[in-house]
Order: sequence, then C-alpha cells, then structure tokens
Amino acid sequence: MELLKALEWRYATKKMNGNVVPQEKIDYILEAARLAPSSSGLQPYQVFVISNKELLEKIKQIGFNQSQITDASHVLVFAAWDGYSLEKIDKVFDRTIAERGLPATQMDDYKKRLWGMYEPLGQEWHATHAAKQAYIAFGLAIAAAAEQQVDATPMEGFIPTELDKLLGLEALGLKSTVILPLGYRDEANDWLVNMKKVRTPKDAFVTEIK
Repeated sequence: MELLKALEWRYATKKMNGNVVPQEKIDYILEAARLAPSSSGLQPYQVFVISNKELLEKIKQIGFNQSQITDASHVLVFAAWDGYSLEKIDKVFDRTIAERGLPATQMDDYKKRLWGMYEPLGQEWHATHAAKQAYIAFGLAIAAAAEQQVDATPMEGFIPTELDKLLGLEALGLKSTVILPLGYRDEANDWLVNMKKVRTPKDAFVTEIK
C-alpha cells in the first residue's frame, strides 16, 4: 500500500476488536521507529512493547479507562531520557565509531561541542528535547502501522508519573512520553470508522516562499 493511501486509510481508532497483530507486522512497525532520525543520532528514547493483559488493565486505569488500551493487541510506550549527560552521549558515539570502524578519537571534538551546548540548558530543556525526538519515532511508527494496515491510536491521555512508576522507568532514567495501542478496528462499534477524514486544506497548510 502506498504511503499516502495508507495515511488516508488510517484514523485514530476509537474501538478495537481484540484480534492479535502478527509478530512480523509488530516487528516492521518497531523497525520503522528504530530507523527514525534523531538529533545528532542520539536516539534519546526507548520503546516498550506491552501485550501482557494484566499490565494493560493497569495501564488502562492510568489512561482514563480508554478501551483501546486493553482491546489492543500490543501497546507501545515511547519513553524518553529524563536528561542528557556526557556519559550518555559518549556511549552513543562510541557505538557509532565502533560500527563505522573509525578512529576512537574521531568524534571527540563534536561530542565536546554538543555537550557544551546541552549542559547549560538544564534538565527541563533536556527532557523536553528528548521527548521531541521520541515523537519523530512515534510518527514513523504510526505511518508504518498504516502501511501494514494495522490500526493505531495515538494517546497522550494518561498520567505519565503513574505510568513511569508502574513500568519502573525512573530507575532507567526515562519518562513516558506517549503511547500507541496497535490492533484492529471494531467496525461495528467504532463511531469514527466511517467518518470522512478532515485535515487543513493544502492552501492553508502549506506556505511556499520562493
């Protein structure tokens, strides 16, 4: 399915039918998220893939009882770093250097400049910036799900501190950013399924400067 046609097909599914998404489709969606671009290639986030029904029931309570959470096949939790550090940056670049077969000192100057910019901006800026990076991967996951004709419901409607506690994210230096239930639409019970997709017209959305 072509990407634009897939995006026309998708919508924020309001009711899922509980059917299981094949693992190869989940893997495809996760790989799209993994390959997403991020600032300086740091990928300051992780994705948690949850299919355990007892855990999903607990997440549903944190997520204002939205039924998609428990009717989904899988729920992806995008969790961003709670802050940057020179140690974290070193770890990412060391892996890049090793995989590219570059000299160990190849990126030292860049790392110093990057940390020199990030460090004075403070923890709040760090967490916000990392969360923005997670959203790029989140967007690609949504597009990949549409390509696979897997329904997805983007959700910010949950209590992040409670989800962080439930998943033990604080100990990992992470904060939940956004969640994505994946599954299949319940066409008989989803009020939105047959509604026309409405978006801002192109002439109001795009401004060309030549």
